[in-house]
Amino acid sequence: MRRRPFDLRRPARRRWLSSVWVWLVTGGLGVLLLLVVLSREKLPRSVPPSIRQKLDHSSVIEDLNITDEMLSPYSFTRQIVDQISIAKALVVISKDDNNVQFATELTSQIQKCQAVLSSAATRGTQLTSIEMEAAIRDMAFLIYQAQELQYDSATMIMKMKGQFRSLNDKMKSETDKSTKYGQIAAEELPKGLYCLGIRLTMEWLRNPNVQRELSEGKHVSKKLRDNSLYHYCVFSDNILAASVVVNSTTMNSRHPDMIVFHLVTDEVNHASMRAWFSMNSFRGATIEVQKVEDFTWLNASYVPVLKQLQNSETQNYYFSGSGDNRTPIKFRNPKYLSMLNHLRFYIPEVYPALQKVVFLDDDVVVQKDISELFTINLNGNVMGAVETCMETFHRFHKYLNYSHPLIRAHFDPDACGWAFGMNVMDLREWREKNVTGIYHYWQERNADHTLWKLGTLPPGLLAFYGLVENLDTKWHVLGLGYTNVDPSQIKNGAVLHYNGNLKPWLKIGMEKYKGLWEQYVDYSHPMLEQCFGHG
Repeated sequence: MRRRPFDLRRPARRRWLSSVWVWLVTGGLGVLLLLVVLSREKLPRSVPPSIRQKLDHSSVIEDLNITDEMLSPYSFTRQIVDQISIAKALVVISKDDNNVQFATELTSQIQKCQAVLSSAATRGTQLTSIEMEAAIRDMAFLIYQAQELQYDSATMIMKMKGQFRSLNDKMKSETDKSTKYGQIAAEELPKGLYCLGIRLTMEWLRNPNVQRELSEGKHVSKKLRDNSLYHYCVFSDNILAASVVVNSTTMNSRHPDMIVFHLVTDEVNHASMRAWFSMNSFRGATIEVQKVEDFTWLNASYVPVLKQLQNSETQNYYFSGSGDNRTPIKFRNPKYLSMLNHLRFYIPEVYPALQKVVFLDDDVVVQKDISELFTINLNGNVMGAVETCMETFHRFHKYLNYSHPLIRAHFDPDACGWAFGMNVMDLREWREKNVTGIYHYWQERNADHTLWKLGTLPPGLLAFYGLVENLDTKWHVLGLGYTNVDPSQIKNGAVLHYNGNLKPWLKIGMEKYKGLWEQYVDYSHPMLEQCFGHG
């Protein structure tokens, strides 16, 4: 079979076709490129924020919005601020490692970056490229050095946790100290009050005219038992505070001659208290001053608190500072064990002839006529009081230990607390319901301090449980000794209570409330002028 001769024309055809394809592809690419260029010219130009910022940093942009700068992930301002935050943490860590030189370098660079940001904020413009690049570069170099020193994220987290625990412990320690010193300041007898007590005692001893009985005479003695009069009782060792209670009550009363004040103090202050109320007139009010030591029936065989004080463990708990260190210092205050404080639970026995009394703490001011309290219907209850359960922390569970089965079985944890300090007492109902006996029952079961820590309010909540008539809040305004009080409540309040450590006769008292108390103190009185120097 003969071979087909070699066809010289076919290769020439292939070369021609290849050239055509090359030209077609090149032309297509050119057209495509032309279309892309034309389309980009028609579309609005958009440059990424980071690139746009680089392009525009050389020029000044007005109306800088710092908030937008800080929120923008592309903002160099935010990058610098983040670097500053990291650097501050590294300063703490490097100081802990005694690398003072590196800490100094970091601190210096932090200050430089802060100065750059401050300058930009003052100008109201963004950072320039020169400012931005220098700040970020120098800080980044130091942060890189920190990584070389093994200040990595894990190390930083561990050291910051340790630092946080240390600071938390220091904060707790300082808080405890503040509470302790505040408590000491609150308990400290001011120099003026000490002076007044000494001068009055001297006057009582050397002046026979002052040594007269406040309750002398048949007429006065009869008033002390007359149930048609308004009887108030105050138990205090503070002469000036007791005087303000009496003075403010009588000055705002429409019938001061119908007022009888029954004051009880201790042996130390008895002479000075009697001298003060003998030397001064309170608009015709009758005033009786007794001392708690004269109530011989208040003894350890009858009073659980006095019996517990004979126990060495109780004495150590409250007086030596031993015991449960978790107990706040304010609950360890021995004043809560004073019989003047607990005497409020024995009012029917102190005044056996009386049927109704109003109990007042010595840190109150009476600014309205409160004789209406004696006509309020208590609806068969023993006591009238203002409830304090507007907030959850004033309910029973705040004051009592509800992990104890005895408390949990008898009392509602959400029951409303109420305030001691201005209370109407129906002594007939008290005697009938044996409230003092109930108080003794709970005190005896709290010998180990497991039902409540200390104070008179917790046992009061238990003793008067279900026997309290809620009074209108206008009768008793609380908080002037520790917090800010609504001015309208103060204006409308009948009795203002300086409960808390910031008593108005102390230097630490709240200045804005002192005037309400001091208006009932006559500093022009010779004794007060000598001791307080107000003139």
